[in-house]
Amino acid sequence: MKIYLSNFTSPVGRLILASTTKGLCKLTTPGEKEAEVEEWLNHTFPGAVHCRDSQSHEEVAGQMAAYFTGAGKTFNYPLDLRGTSFQLRAWQALLDIPYGETRTYQEQAIAVGNPKGVRAIGGANNRNPVAIIVPCHRVIGKDGRLVGYGGGLEMKRFLLKLEGVTWRE
Repeated sequence: MKIYLSNFTSPVGRLILASTTKGLCKLTTPGEKEAEVEEWLNHTFPGAVHCRDSQSHEEVAGQMAAYFTGAGKTFNYPLDLRGTSFQLRAWQALLDIPYGETRTYQEQAIAVGNPKGVRAIGGANNRNPVAIIVPCHRVIGKDGRLVGYGGGLEMKRFLLKLEGVTWRE
């Protein structure tokens, strides 16, 4: 199996994209280092060969560029998500949150059929391998405040502001 890697320069910083022939499997936040990505890929896809290939990401890079200018509101690039069954359900619930809207962790827990699993939802969101496209930035605290985000609250504010979302400070 091959994993294709490339960089994308965004308004929030440099992002690393990784994909299999099935779809995008990793999209970093700016703070993630290439060595961390390599380690994650080696753990998630043991034995895969990693190669640099920006051409394999032209379509998703175009969708991301449109998103960051406010012109693109959806992503339709295929994903190759690997996780536990609970994580996959949690990430699907994130994909169901429309552009410009938010949900609380409690609402996401209810959506996956585990109303008492708020902490588990937070853990699954923290392990979301495809930030921005699988929009964990759209999940906020039950009091309407911004809480937790792997890319940092500044990035979360930027993404929600881009989408026209307001929240409590």
